[in-house]
Amino acid sequence: MAGWLSGRRVPTERPAAPLRGYKLAHPMVSADGGRGGFSGVTIGRASVYEAVADAECAQGGRHSCPSRWCDCGFYCVHTLNEARALACDPDYRYAVLLEVAASGRFIRYEKGLRYARQRVVSVRVGRCGCGRPARVFVQTEAGTVGWRRLAAVCPSCAAPRTGLSLARFAELLGGPPVTSDEVGLAEIAAAGSAASAGPPADSALDEVDREALVPLLAAEVALLQARLDDVQRQLERLTQRP
Repeated sequence: MAGWLSGRRVPTERPAAPLRGYKLAHPMVSADGGRGGFSGVTIGRASVYEAVADAECAQGGRHSCPSRWCDCGFYCVHTLNEARALACDPDYRYAVLLEVAASGRFIRYEKGLRYARQRVVSVRVGRCGCGRPARVFVQTEAGTVGWRRLAAVCPSCAAPRTGLSLARFAELLGGPPVTSDEVGLAEIAAAGSAASAGPPADSALDEVDREALVPLLAAEVALLQARLDDVQRQLERLTQRP
């Protein structure tokens, strides 16, 4: 999720309570079917975390997460609408939307946080690929060692496969509720009705593209610049003559 955050940082703060945020993730189930979890949609997609988890460096670094010189740590955005906007990306088509409580070490960005510890507060499920509300999870061909990736689909598209209900997946997670994102579905339906009245103006399309791409590119540039600055300092130390 590094690309979801703008690179402008703000002064250090010490919150008295966990910070709330929103993120996208792929639902996962353990190979024995006894536990539920999630994997990242970009950075960390090869790792699986459960409803309560501490971040680990995906590169195998021994530093504390998150590090300013690494892209490790959990990521989230500040608002539900920002997370829903990201869910429009086709690459995140089968991701679910998590509300999380972030704590421990963290770095605040303009659009969100990168942090060390999280607790999943709730899980929201969107639409099936056919357009109907998703009501069950089915296994996909994707996964990682010990875990299988799930996709949320409607009962019709699930057949003849045995589906895992939203309530059962909540039990496997150990607490956070798993529900349909009804508000998001209503907004999508309203947008579809507006679209049927006629094609949007070119300026509106340009605005949507800008909203999606600018935070992504800004975050990538900020991360690259930080790494280049660090490399430059190390190079100067190595080449400095006595």
